[in-house]
Amino acid sequence: MFENTFSFLKALRENNNREWYAAHKDLYQRAKTEFEHLTEILIYECSRLDASVAGLAPNDCIFRIFRDVRFSKNKEPYKTNFGAFIAPGGRKAMRAGYYLHVEPGACFVAGGIYLPPAEVLVLRAIRKDIYEHFEEFSELLAESELQRIYGSIEGEHLKLAPKGFPKDFKGIELLKFKSYGLLSSVTDAALQHPDSLQHIVNSFRVAVPFVRFLNEAIE
Repeated sequence: MFENTFSFLKALRENNNREWYAAHKDLYQRAKTEFEHLTEILIYECSRLDASVAGLAPNDCIFRIFRDVRFSKNKEPYKTNFGAFIAPGGRKAMRAGYYLHVEPGACFVAGGIYLPPAEVLVLRAIRKDIYEHFEEFSELLAESELQRIYGSIEGEHLKLAPKGFPKDFKGIELLKFKSYGLLSSVTDAALQHPDSLQHIVNSFRVAVPFVRFLNEAIE
């Protein structure tokens, strides 16, 4: 599995420039086609677990490989990973979903939402729902299979309690997160194993209640 994808990404990491990319675009096309096919399968499998993602196409979910270097010190023109975010409305919609990240030496699967903008109240809506349904959310995070695969929520968080919430709230640490996601690292060997799709789908299955909680808060 992912043979063309890994081969291209490893070569790109050593030759991240437009000249090499133009001369080896056939390698990119093979990798892209492979990743699109696998994403199509994942969309179908995810829709059986979570009907809200039914009807998506790979292009709705896969991130472009081209980097925006206008405001970055890193001027390398291409990302050295492939990523697909399967969420209601696709990758551009402000919803929680299921993510696959393929990058040699740094592969992972995830569920949730990454850095939702506070200005459109998505982040506040999530925090409000956690505050109002703290016991339910805590039980969801404590589920044994979720703990085994993902562990706990990790990522950037505020130093102080977010505005509008009591500082002495027993779950205040959960309200400080800027993203609400579960992440599980996957080795390159595991992702290239014939059973890798089964592993990815099972990881997404375990994340379904978490993703649903977030989307119900947002909606």
